[in-house]
Amino acid sequence: MKQKDIILLSEQELKEKIQTEKNKLVDLKLKHAIAPIENPMEIRKTRRNIARLLTELNKRMKNKNNQ
Repeated sequence: MKQKDIILLSEQELKEKIQTEKNKLVDLKLKHAIAPIENPMEIRKTRRNIARLLTELNKRMKNKNNQ
């Protein structure tokens, strides 16, 4: 997910997307532990997407608290 797409999401959508991505990461790690997955870079992409989403959510929370 690109940063410009993340900025357009509402706060509630961000939280839902974070939860979805976390569930996806757990699923990918479990599948990879059992048998090597076809594209192990998908784990890295998912982790980075979670970080991007959390960064945007935290930025919004800080802006909300400062106002």
